[in-house]
Amino acid sequence: MQSPLFTYGEQQTQERYAVQNPQLLRVTLKGNDDVLARKGAMVAYQGLVDFDGEYQSASSRRSQERTGEGLDLMRCSGQGTVYLANLAQHIHLVDVDSGGLTVDSSYVLALDPDLRTEVLAVDSEYGISGSGRYQLNISGPGKVALMTSGQPLMLRVTPDSYVNVDSDAIVAWSTGLRVQMQAPTTSTSVRTRRGNTGEGWELSFLGQGFVLVQPSEVMPPQNAQIGEGVRGQFGADGRNRGNSWS
Repeated sequence: MQSPLFTYGEQQTQERYAVQNPQLLRVTLKGNDDVLARKGAMVAYQGLVDFDGEYQSASSRRSQERTGEGLDLMRCSGQGTVYLANLAQHIHLVDVDSGGLTVDSSYVLALDPDLRTEVLAVDSEYGISGSGRYQLNISGPGKVALMTSGQPLMLRVTPDSYVNVDSDAIVAWSTGLRVQMQAPTTSTSVRTRRGNTGEGWELSFLGQGFVLVQPSEVMPPQNAQIGEGVRGQFGADGRNRGNSWS
């Protein structure tokens, strides 16, 4: 058999994590180096690999129920190669240090088991779409694979140059940054988007670090149920209206 498809063969690399292509992550397991991945993210594997649900402590479950923020993971173990993907989103590897990375858990594809995670509150009295009121803090050392809808933009924040980001487009930022949620508006109600511009809530970042932004203001339909009307179009919680994946 002959086909141009054979140009999409496996990456030959000794790295534990490798981006097979912009939308597919390859993870090599050697028997004593498990990886945690989003449940259902495995698209293929080779070798002797086991997949088990990752244990969540009672406090973690309560925190996730209360805040809506947390990771629903499976543990991949054994010897072989695992390929992970989610809705053809673009994948990016990040080395996380003790300084930490703050991220919306919806954008986490995989991470090292030794990384520490905790839920943090964003500076706002409102629960806002996109970034929400709570975020996940991940601290290292270790690697995490993030997902974005399209190729992202990485912005540097310095004491002399702060950054404002649409709360629906933010993916992650350096944990050490100071964050304020605001809604500059020409309306009498701060809950109303500014005039007829379609713009509204923003996150303002100050300090020293980085901010990762995606070229999309909608969340991926993580909970989409195909072929079931509105729930299938917009996801189980209805947050994905206008999403190009539906």
